[in-house]
Amino acid sequence: TDCGAVKADPTQIHQIIMNLTTNAYHAMEDTGGQLKVSLKQVKLGMHNLINPDMEPGIYACLAVVDSGVGMDADLTKKIFDPFFTTKEQGKGTGMGLSVVHGIVRSNGGAIQIYSRPGEGSQFYVYLPVIKSAFEKQIIQNENNVQPGTGKILLVDDEKAIISMEKRMLERLGYQVASHTSSLEALEIFRENPDKFDLVITDMAMPNMSGDQLSVEMTKIRPDIPVLLCTGYSETMSEEKAVSIGIKGFLLKPIRMKDLAQKVSEILKL
Repeated sequence: TDCGAVKADPTQIHQIIMNLTTNAYHAMEDTGGQLKVSLKQVKLGMHNLINPDMEPGIYACLAVVDSGVGMDADLTKKIFDPFFTTKEQGKGTGMGLSVVHGIVRSNGGAIQIYSRPGEGSQFYVYLPVIKSAFEKQIIQNENNVQPGTGKILLVDDEKAIISMEKRMLERLGYQVASHTSSLEALEIFRENPDKFDLVITDMAMPNMSGDQLSVEMTKIRPDIPVLLCTGYSETMSEEKAVSIGIKGFLLKPIRMKDLAQKVSEILKL
């Protein structure tokens, strides 16, 4: 699910997920069951805030739902108390959910639990959404980069990334056609290869990788410039990219200033 970014230590987020899912595992250890983990964006108004420290706004809601043994109302009230545990001796300190509660509250969020004996438990973690790093970079760098013109074909299989990169490029003045399928992008390009001034593609994608896509596109139109973006550099280096005709190379995470500079350089070639 597409969801905005939250301001939190990644290690703390890892602790939240590990503690909640481990708790669910223990609840189903003897009987088996089903564990569902989901994430969605929700809007909380003044009248549906969960605790007084929260502010109205957009929140990321992490749901961890199990079909385990469940808890009665008394246990539910105590579940976040330090050292409280329903596990057998030696199977846990009882600090896990207390730690989760502390992390969530310290980040301006809240946690809710719904549970009944024999019906499993539902944990909902709410953390306030902030503007994404990409959007912040756009705001910080808007006055430091030169606006551009041209039509760009943008390809990345991750919807969240392609959405943010598209906004960055459009803020810079470019017209952008975005596609999450490399095969689909190739067909669009094949239909009208002269429509685009530049192709920006991710490296690691299903069905056809970015370097393969570049090769196929240059077969159709040898002078089309391609900018390759990658989150890793083990199988693709800038030297290798240049050797197969790629005009530009960027390592993720992409900063707006770097993207603006690289696109401008390529289009001036």
